[in-house]
Amino acid sequence: MNFEQIIGQSHLVKHLKNSVDNGRISHAQLFVGKEGTGTLPIAIAYAGYLICKNHNAPETCLQKCQKLQHPDLHFAFPVATNDMVKSHPVSNLFLKDWRDFLGRNPYGSLYDWYQYLGIENKQGQIGVDEAQEIVKALQLKPYEGTFQVMIIWMTEKMNIAASNKLLKLIEEPPENTVFLLVTEHEEQIISTIRSRCQVLHFGNLSEQQLADALVKDENLDRQTALKIAHQSDGNYNKARKIAHNKSDERIFEQWFVVWVRAAFRAKGNASVINDLIGWSTEIAGKGRESQKQFLNYCLLVFRQAMLLNYKVDSLVYLAPNTEGFQLAKFAPFVHNGNIIGITEELEQAQYHIERNANAKIVLLDLSIKLTRLLHTKAVSLDE
Repeated sequence: MNFEQIIGQSHLVKHLKNSVDNGRISHAQLFVGKEGTGTLPIAIAYAGYLICKNHNAPETCLQKCQKLQHPDLHFAFPVATNDMVKSHPVSNLFLKDWRDFLGRNPYGSLYDWYQYLGIENKQGQIGVDEAQEIVKALQLKPYEGTFQVMIIWMTEKMNIAASNKLLKLIEEPPENTVFLLVTEHEEQIISTIRSRCQVLHFGNLSEQQLADALVKDENLDRQTALKIAHQSDGNYNKARKIAHNKSDERIFEQWFVVWVRAAFRAKGNASVINDLIGWSTEIAGKGRESQKQFLNYCLLVFRQAMLLNYKVDSLVYLAPNTEGFQLAKFAPFVHNGNIIGITEELEQAQYHIERNANAKIVLLDLSIKLTRLLHTKAVSLDE
């Protein structure tokens, strides 16, 4: 991945290039952006530019960086045990998988990565074993280039023990060593690490930028590309999945529709509780990452429904495909009287599942609360 392959973010690309050209390079930088905005591809491109700018064979150097095989380019990312790695998982044991994964889609998400490794039923992390590997890797001077770069992807998955072990190193790294921390959730990184980093925030990609990339990379016609771009919420990873009919939202949509239909029927009908119990049991049997992704999808649907209810049609891009379910008919049930409660309950459920609570109990409790909230009346704006 090089700067010429980056989608959008031209102002950030220009800033990063200028920082290297002018010798004003922060030793620890935090790239913050939502899924599909290009934080990791830009980090890789920037690392290559940094390592190879003054190399005596820059083209060869860049090729190694683009293949993620340069000895001065290091990676750390969330992992867990799988069929191949039974204990003490660290990133170095998954480097071949990592290169293959990014070769397929450098805009891929954490959930995609877990699915690729076959660990979507587990919660990956960057643990203390990984921190020790990082310390060892950076003890040596740059092997070929002027700089060595450590990219830590999804830094928010670094546990407290690993964070504390790396704190001093991030604050005072070896000479000509640069840390690039990549995150979707800046607030989940401990404050002592955040405070030591120069922060760059990445905005969502525009519909035009997404459409241009889809036309170029996926050979779509302009009209189809624009339609997909409108549904993608600034996320190129999501756009590619829609283009290839591989979006996880298809199954999430089915779960959601079954869920809300049961919640509507449950009022005054105790027998429907059995349907909600069955639904909760089914979803609880999925991996925790799938459950968290599904709850994120639910948040999206409710917010889109509220926007449609209050006639902010220009911001509505969700287009459900389930037979008999229309967002326009669902929207009146999501309003100022319940959206805050719904959002709080979904976020609370995410919080508990993240911390290994019993998913069946969490989801059933959420379902019962949703039944009440969906039947709450809107607050009159004239009051």
